[in-house]
Amino acid sequence: MWRVELGDETGDMVDAAIFGAPLAGADAPTALVGAAAPGLELSLSSTHLLAEVEAVWRDFSAAGIESPGQSFPFIRLWIGALGIAEADQLYVVAALGGHPVALLPLLRRRRAGISLYTWFPGTHVGCNAPLVDAARLGQLSPVELARFWRGVVRGIEGADLIYLPAIPAHGDGPDLFAGLGQSLPVETLYRSVFASWDDANTTQRSKSRRKHDRQQGEKLEALGEVGFEVIDPGPGADGVLDVMFRQRARRFAAMGVKDPFAPCDIGRFYRATARPESPLSVKLHVLRLNGEIVAVRYNVVHGDRLFCLISSMSDDPAIQVGSPGKQCLLRVMQSVFDDGFRVFDMGAGFTDEKRHWCNQQIALHDHYVPLTWRGRLIVATHAAWRAARARIKANETLLRIAKSVRGVAVRTGKVDEPGL
Repeated sequence: MWRVELGDETGDMVDAAIFGAPLAGADAPTALVGAAAPGLELSLSSTHLLAEVEAVWRDFSAAGIESPGQSFPFIRLWIGALGIAEADQLYVVAALGGHPVALLPLLRRRRAGISLYTWFPGTHVGCNAPLVDAARLGQLSPVELARFWRGVVRGIEGADLIYLPAIPAHGDGPDLFAGLGQSLPVETLYRSVFASWDDANTTQRSKSRRKHDRQQGEKLEALGEVGFEVIDPGPGADGVLDVMFRQRARRFAAMGVKDPFAPCDIGRFYRATARPESPLSVKLHVLRLNGEIVAVRYNVVHGDRLFCLISSMSDDPAIQVGSPGKQCLLRVMQSVFDDGFRVFDMGAGFTDEKRHWCNQQIALHDHYVPLTWRGRLIVATHAAWRAARARIKANETLLRIAKSVRGVAVRTGKVDEPGL
């Protein structure tokens, strides 16, 4: 255990001492104690057991989440489907004055002799962040916040670095994560936030846009009977997921991109979320043409928020003339807010659909905390790569060139697992 004098101006005085008590139920805990704020002590406890942080996790998420990666049932299903060893799970709980204010759920990964802590679901969610008591942390000054996060990460061992990608800005108040290691602006998260379909329709659709949507709809209807349905977890969900994954696989192959859904354990996770007994609330939006599925959107529900994690559509040129993907999204927008949802999260990265429908854009930052000298080298290299990648993805011309070059490389066998 360690005593950290966070009140010291240098923030670097560490005294080896047994001081303070860990949170109940922690496995091999480490306590960090110091003057993080006037009259308060910062203490940390850590465990490799998810069950030991369930209560505090659910308390945090009850106030709302920014990502399915902050959902306890989502992560529990993810760990079970992927068979993640307890030794590679790390949960760090930070408390001020004995009251939990932050939870950092981390997965340890190893590759090419390097080990790092990062989020469990990786890029399968649009963003992610530590679970926090925003009201309490919001009372800290920027200097106190920086000292708080420095104290939180100082006791973490067992890897070369901590890599926390795609953390969103937290509301209109202070940036609660600004002091969490080194940060790099990367992408933008897109959300549609409305009280009703009428609000969304009036705000986001011009007269010309309505005409365009109507013309596309007429083209699709000319091909046959069009139907739209919302499917909850149950017997019918598996067949929809099969079609969705096949559609995505063909799209990834055409783009020269490695299919992130191909590994059997990833497919097992998504199927587990759509079973009747699943503790996670999932909705599948399905568009059919003559009874056949031509577009799918996979969504996770939390309170009044709907997170779209996967979208797919038919690659049949005869069907694409009717823009099944856009027609499916139009029907989603026409129903989602009137069904009680207030936030529809469409994920990170620019697309034409997001430009048309999303009225909220949130900056995302990657955060890096090197823990060893190797970690410092990796951080410098990876941050430069991520910055270049973000610039390319934000520029339609550069992105088109990059995809073309990547496609050539894949076809000629110059790269095995391309990706941007």
